[in-house]
Amino acid sequence: MLIDFHMHVFPDHLSQKALEKLSKTAGGIPYYTNGTVSDTAAKMKEWNVDYGVFMNIATSPKQQASINSWASAVQKEYGNIFCFGSVHPDAEDCVDELYRIKELGLKGVKLHPDYQNFFVDDERVYPIYDTLSRLQLPILFHAGYDAVSPTMIHGPSKGIARVAEMFPRLTIIAAHMGGLNRYDDTEEYLAGQSNVYLDTSMSASYCKPEQFKRIIKKHGADKILFATDCPWNRPADELSLIDSIGLGDTERNQILYANAAKLLGIE
Repeated sequence: MLIDFHMHVFPDHLSQKALEKLSKTAGGIPYYTNGTVSDTAAKMKEWNVDYGVFMNIATSPKQQASINSWASAVQKEYGNIFCFGSVHPDAEDCVDELYRIKELGLKGVKLHPDYQNFFVDDERVYPIYDTLSRLQLPILFHAGYDAVSPTMIHGPSKGIARVAEMFPRLTIIAAHMGGLNRYDDTEEYLAGQSNVYLDTSMSASYCKPEQFKRIIKKHGADKILFATDCPWNRPADELSLIDSIGLGDTERNQILYANAAKLLGIE
């Protein structure tokens, strides 16, 4: 089985514009779907991905309710797709919306500190973390560098580690192996944190194999999630990296599906 724990889609009428804008912001990086749910689902089948976890981001306070309702509809339509919802820290009802996310059956919450303009260890977002802890919903952070904020890291490994220590019952997923293109910080601050998972998204593009293996060994394969950041990367890319570092079958299976299945409640 293969579970991709970090994928992105957009409503059909927004997908092309969104992909073009995001690609341009990131220096013209390619994309491998057209950004729609239907095309991504077809690509999952082509790529032998059994389950996908779609991440959604409320980039303004007024978006959060509609985004979460749309994510719920997508999850209900496809038997092999799970969705994370999102809230915006500046929304007055962001905590109330977390309860609705739980009621909708969404599997967690995605926050992107760069696009949502906050630092992960800012006290104003602590009520979100506290509520997610009580609701037993995981949170996935974009971690490390992002082209939209090239001179300021809003989700550094050190800050995520601080949140993990302050909220020990909060399940945290730090995307991009704990910090896109900031892997030394992952090794120093995040690797070994017991309530933190790392996802592999974009690692094939930015993380050297020897450091990738070092992080996995220090953090534990039981806290690593296979992920691509589709449409910006493909499963074959991340699989090639994983298969190049000489993991045992148990570790490989944990990363490719077992850890994700446990978080998602898949038998």
